[in-house]
Formats: sequence, structure tokens, C-alpha cells
Amino acid sequence: MFRTVTQADSQRIRLLSYNIQTGVDTQRYRQYVTQGWKHVLPHRERLLNLNRIASMISDYDVVGLQEVDSGSLRSGFVDQTEYLAHRAGFPFWYKQINRSLGKLAQHSNGVLSRIKPSRVTEHKLPGLPGRGAILCRFGGRDGLSVCIMHLALGRRARLRQVLFVSELVRDHPHVVIMGDFNCNCDSREMELLKERVDLRASSCDKSTFPSWRPMRKIDHILVSRSLVIENARVLDYPLSDHLPIGIDVLVPKGMGLAA
Repeated sequence: MFRTVTQADSQRIRLLSYNIQTGVDTQRYRQYVTQGWKHVLPHRERLLNLNRIASMISDYDVVGLQEVDSGSLRSGFVDQTEYLAHRAGFPFWYKQINRSLGKLAQHSNGVLSRIKPSRVTEHKLPGLPGRGAILCRFGGRDGLSVCIMHLALGRRARLRQVLFVSELVRDHPHVVIMGDFNCNCDSREMELLKERVDLRASSCDKSTFPSWRPMRKIDHILVSRSLVIENARVLDYPLSDHLPIGIDVLVPKGMGLAA
């Protein structure tokens, strides 16, 4: 396991990554069919589930979200990233719409933060339209970079996307990349990303999908070797078809990360 640091000059940042499936609480494979209407039409349970998610994420400093809706018919025209930010008390939030179907659906990534970012940029990933990444910079030139992304289902597209992301962050000294990678720990995509950016996986001992009977580890948090990891974990909160993953990162206070 990773080493523990007790230096008084370090700052602890709690990070979480979660594919929330637009607030749909799937508990069985058959519900993808029997409750498929929930992915296209509004329903009262969605907002109740978002409230449960908000309660769970409120203990974290930076949260990366995948499969959020940015305000369409299916979400009751609720911008889910903004809603979760207000509900969980995050002062800073950002959404990236990757696939807009007008009033029917607004497929998005999102980030919530208690730390003020110095810069936020969004990037369309290679391949078919609909996949993207959000890159947040915290602090100055030697500060922390956090990339939230949702990779494609196809392996060929994922390899191209991994190459793109590695070029995006390879000159950043302290990097966290997290999200729904749609591939396992031992995949070529994961190995390529770790090699090109000198990253390590926070944990690969527990699966995240499907949430009711986890068999695949497809949600990941990768961290630069310059940072110290503690408390890597998969959380037992089956509020989506994915389980959330979290870590604590210890960074030097000299990075200038202002809460």
C-alpha cells in the first residue's frame, strides 16, 4: 500500500469520482429494460436519488461526475451539476456538455470543488462525438491539475483518447486523472496512460460495476508519483449502476491551494 505522510506542511485533499447515471438508481440488469423509460422521461425518484448523492459527496473537496444531465426533459430541466453543487454546498462547479439532444437530453461531465480553481478548460476527446474531459488547475504553475473524463466503450477509441489526455497533462508536475474509463486495471489503455504520464493507480482491489454485484473495475483515479495517496477506497453507495471511488491526496501547502 502507499506510504503515510505525517508532515505538518502537507495539505489533505479528498477527491471522489462518480458516474451517477443521471440520477437513475439501477439495481438489476433487467431494469435497463423495464425501467429504461427513466433515461428519457422525468420521474420523482430521480431528484430523491440526487439528494442522497449530494449527502454522500458533501464530505469531499473535489468531485468529478460522469453521466450528468445539464437540464433537459428527462431531468425535469434540472442542471444536475449545479443542483448537486448547491445541495452539497460546493462554491465552485463546472459542467461540460458532450452530447446535446436539445430538450430531450444533455449528456455531460461535471466537477464540484471547495477549492477555487485557477483555470478550467474543457476538451472534446477523439472518436465519435459525445466524450469529453474537464481539466482543472488549482494553484500556480507548480499546482495541482485534476482531469475528469469519460472514455468510450470501444477499445480503439479509448486508446486514441488516452493518447490525447496524456499529451494534455504530461507537462503538469502534479496530476490526478479520474473518471469512468470503461476498461479494467490491466488494460493496454491504463498501462499506456500510466507510462506516458508517470502515474499510478490508487487502488485496483475492488470492482465498481455493476453497483449491485460489482465484477469490473472500470472507474479509476490515477495520481502522479509526486503526490502521496491515503485511504483509496470504493464506497458502498449503490445509487447508480456504478459505485463511487475516493482517495485522499497529501500535497505540499506551498502549492497555494486556497479553499
